[in-house]
Amino acid sequence: MHIAILGGGVAGVAGRPRAMRRLSRAGADLGALDIGLIDARMGYPSLSILRSDFQRILSARLQALGVAVRYGRNVARIEPGAVVHFDDGTTLTADLVVGADGRMASCARRYVTGGNAPIYQGFINWIGVCEGEFDVDTISDYWGTGERFGIVPVARDKAYWAGGAAQATIGTRDPDAYRDELQRLFADWPEPVRRIVATTPAARINKIYVHDHDPVPTWHRDNLVMIGDAAHAALPTSGQGACQALEDAWHLANRIDAHPGDVGQALQAFTALRFQKTAGITLAGRGLAASLFNRDEAFCRERDRASRHANHADLARAMADGWSRHLPL
Repeated sequence: MHIAILGGGVAGVAGRPRAMRRLSRAGADLGALDIGLIDARMGYPSLSILRSDFQRILSARLQALGVAVRYGRNVARIEPGAVVHFDDGTTLTADLVVGADGRMASCARRYVTGGNAPIYQGFINWIGVCEGEFDVDTISDYWGTGERFGIVPVARDKAYWAGGAAQATIGTRDPDAYRDELQRLFADWPEPVRRIVATTPAARINKIYVHDHDPVPTWHRDNLVMIGDAAHAALPTSGQGACQALEDAWHLANRIDAHPGDVGQALQAFTALRFQKTAGITLAGRGLAASLFNRDEAFCRERDRASRHANHADLARAMADGWSRHLPL
């Protein structure tokens, strides 16, 4: 994930990229986004961090605040009045139930909207973490014809990466085959891609059939509200999934403070504030995915030509303006 709103504790384990280079599958330059320009416009640095490190920092903060976190139970169903039933037979009620249970089988989304089936978007991501030598200042984004490979350094000796490919239907997941699948797809791609595929430990490679959800304008029912991927599951091509979940948490707390004693009004205000921004990010992620994972060679040649000639400074400014909407930047 690419975080542009958090400080303290994160900087010590995060990279601070200065540019995102776009390249063809042959390594040809397709232009670069100046992340420094985005940072200057937003007033905060962009930081790249592993999810495991970020979760550890958040968990430590919760512990320091004395917040109890309980594991080992799954939500089985939610009944009217936002009564949460767990798979061990216990139930929970609360003044406010926050459903942050992801995109794939969200009980919170089913309770609010009546359905929770995600939409397969026709491509796969293999993701992983690799150790080696990396240009810590630069994110590399390689574009092919129906394939993509992105490399995001978090330190000079570590990066996370994603290799994607168009696939019309959902197939199998065999962890023992992931490296072979990647090596077949990216056999003739530039050396950094081939090196990462060859050297990433097999246990650190995962394969995801990528889904999202159509934007919905209603995020709450009774005193339950859904946030994060349960409410607005943007594709990884948006680069904003985790960031928007963090913004949800911040805005939700602020709306509750602004409407003391009236949870319903707070949740209405929260949804009204967040819906348009997150819907735009979801649809933009779909648009970029449709371009990156297009199998038409003529289309991809024109896409690459357009990127080479694009005004990347204007694009960086537009990204900063969109991401900073409703934030105190």
